[in-house]
Amino acid sequence: QVQLVESGGGLVQAGGSLRLSCAASGRTFRYLMGWFRQAPGKEREFVAAITWSGGNTYYADSVKGRFTISRDNAKNTVYLQMNSLKPEDTAVYSCAAQLSWSSSYYAKERYEIWGQGTQVTVSS
Repeated sequence: QVQLVESGGGLVQAGGSLRLSCAASGRTFRYLMGWFRQAPGKEREFVAAITWSGGNTYYADSVKGRFTISRDNAKNTVYLQMNSLKPEDTAVYSCAAQLSWSSSYYAKERYEIWGQGTQVTVSS
């Protein structure tokens, strides 16, 4: 069974850090993998994405300089290191995988496999 399982969410004070993990199983995801988030009452939005080699990473402007995406292909795992967290970062964070090549790293419609999400809450 192909699946993505996120972990690492929780409650943190503003200015703190969290590291999210996304463990893939059932197949090797050789294309873009990304993180998205959805706050209550808002659309799901792109956060970050990374290519198979890890040589290219992409970020939303709102997290650039604070978040870092990385992947360990030997462990079939993608990470999102989140530093200098702000209350507006509060959301359910989900990882996702594309099953074929695409340059659309930011388009959620282009991702075919999704995890169940993990809650991140940043208190002020």
